[in-house]
Amino acid sequence: MYQQLNKDNLHLLRQVYRDDIGFRDPMHQVNGIDDLTRYFANMYLNVTHIEFDIKEVVVSHNNSQAALYWTMTYSHPKLNKGQQIQVDGMSQLKFDDKIYAHRDYFDLGQMLYEQVPFLGGLIGLLKKRAAK
Repeated sequence: MYQQLNKDNLHLLRQVYRDDIGFRDPMHQVNGIDDLTRYFANMYLNVTHIEFDIKEVVVSHNNSQAALYWTMTYSHPKLNKGQQIQVDGMSQLKFDDKIYAHRDYFDLGQMLYEQVPFLGGLIGLLKKRAAK
C-alpha cells in the first residue's frame, strides 16, 4: 500500500490503520485516522514527487509487529533546487487486526536541514569538523 499511496487514494489508509492509530516521526505526532489522513494529504500537497522503495520487512515471531526498511525519494520545490532527495528510514508497525501504532525513524538532517542552501553548507562543515 505504501508504494502505491498518493493524494488520490488516501482512503486506503483506513484499510490498514485502526481508527485510534498513533503515528509518530521525527517532526510530527498524530492520533486518530482522521488526523493521519490529513497528515498524509498535507505531505502529498507540499511535494511534487514522493515514492517509497521498501527494501526489507522483518516481522516479529508472534506476528504483532514489523520493521520496514525503506528509501524515500521525494522532490519539494523549495529544497535541493526541486531535485530529488533520497532518505533512508525505518518504520516500526504494531498491529492486531490493523495497525494501531506506527513510528518512523529517519535522519531529519538528510531529509530537510541539509537540503536548505545556507543551512546545508553549514551542516556539511560541522560534519567535516566532527569527523576529524
